[in-house]
Amino acid sequence: MNHQVLTTTLFLAVVALTIGITFWASRQSSGAADYYAGGRNFSGFQNGLAIGGDYMSAASFLGISGAIALSGYDGFLYSIGFLVAWLVALLLVAEVLRNSGRYTMADQLAYRMKQRPVRTAAATSTVVVSIFYLLAQMVGAGALVSLLLGVDGRFATNVTIFGVGILMVFYVTVGGMKGTTWVQIVKAVLLMAGSALIVVLVLAQFSFNLSDLLGTAASNSGKGSAFLEPGLKYGVSTTSKIDFLSLGLALVLGTAGLPHILIRFYTTPTSRDARKSVLWAIGLIGVFYLFTLVLGFGAAALLGDSDKERVTASGGNLASPLLAETVGGGSGSTGGAILLAVIAAVAFATILAVVAGLTLTSSVSVAHDLYNSVWRKGEATEKEELKVARIAAGAIGLVAIILAIPAQKLNIAFLVALAFAIAASANLPAIVYNMFWKRFNTRGAVWSIYGGLVSSVGLVIFSPIMSGKTDAATGANLSLLPASIDISWFPLENPGIVSIPLGFLLGYLGSITSKEPEAVDRYTELEVRALTGAGAEASVQH
Repeated sequence: MNHQVLTTTLFLAVVALTIGITFWASRQSSGAADYYAGGRNFSGFQNGLAIGGDYMSAASFLGISGAIALSGYDGFLYSIGFLVAWLVALLLVAEVLRNSGRYTMADQLAYRMKQRPVRTAAATSTVVVSIFYLLAQMVGAGALVSLLLGVDGRFATNVTIFGVGILMVFYVTVGGMKGTTWVQIVKAVLLMAGSALIVVLVLAQFSFNLSDLLGTAASNSGKGSAFLEPGLKYGVSTTSKIDFLSLGLALVLGTAGLPHILIRFYTTPTSRDARKSVLWAIGLIGVFYLFTLVLGFGAAALLGDSDKERVTASGGNLASPLLAETVGGGSGSTGGAILLAVIAAVAFATILAVVAGLTLTSSVSVAHDLYNSVWRKGEATEKEELKVARIAAGAIGLVAIILAIPAQKLNIAFLVALAFAIAASANLPAIVYNMFWKRFNTRGAVWSIYGGLVSSVGLVIFSPIMSGKTDAATGANLSLLPASIDISWFPLENPGIVSIPLGFLLGYLGSITSKEPEAVDRYTELEVRALTGAGAEASVQH
């Protein structure tokens, strides 16, 4: 069989599998509880797999391995930050959020505050964070499918991004949370199996001697021992060191504020299952990030010069697929074609599962928080709310497609780090204050969410991400805006070190300057609900 036909067939088979799961799940779903929370009947193990499937995104599989291939030790820092972040999620939010909310993050916040301003702020933050995260997945999809199907050029990549957008809207509108969860479970199993296969094949090239692998990677990288030491990317200047601190802060605190992760805790029947799901997720994700270490250094050690140029041109995003092709026998070989197809198909399934989860989260927040609670004041029927959720999914998918097209030259792990910074700045302060500070009130929540959101997004706009960044060697423009435009007065590429403390500060200042009386009874009720789960599925309107 022609190699191109083989890779395309395997790729389409994975897509067909996910579509089949979605149709099956749609027949098992009825009502808002199924569409929003999967009927709350996923076990801790199942939800742990789904969380892993949601979290091990294109940023992890493609972006982190690419960052390691290009920057060595400093690239692996992404893995460390992403993994440590789960301890914050486990200790601070998993159980209490499952017990005190219903469908969205805003349910928990609005329980003891004024509904309309808090729900509007929370829904706005949810949509913005989700769209930033969606950008990374769409960029990864464009690079991946262009490689897999052998198409070149910006037009072909743009068509691919559009196709991914259509698929993700389909998953959400047809399958809801139940379909999305099963797609994520299947994808997590496929991703772990595919990654393990490539890791074994890479280590076999070095007789399973990790030291030889690292030594070869360092020598072939052209950077020598510096490739295995801290500072290659983040130790060049004082600014880059501060940027690293900002990145680390965003990664560690961001997970506990990511809307598509928070909504997953509502799919379990009990808070105990919510805790179990986080523990399963930590184990699964921890093993996977060890895999990315081998994938990244394996790419640096084994890829030829032409492949390394392609990896560099893609921002590192093609390192894992090209490594799979190399260890399978190289370009043009049957083994290489099969492994490339398998890994690319698994990575594409990864992207589809994550974008479905993100789009679902955003559309649920628009329908449940904005449409029903704010605009209709809780009087919308379940059927009307679900209709709005499906329409919102299409609109959010369209926005993500439009924004992803100019972002294709950025590393997707880096794009996700921006989403983490925004989530940690806008969402986490409000969640933590709401659960653990009796004095927290409506003004504090609104100031915290909008302050963290505006400051983080604003600093990104005026950072080297948007303008003024060039490649030191080639002089090529690495920013999103044309080289003639330079508005980068903020020197850091990740805003977390400024915007996260600002989010907490504004939450505090808003609360202490408000004349709103303390709702002690509501706080006590919320505390009891968070600790015991009593009334966890009841309406939070008041």
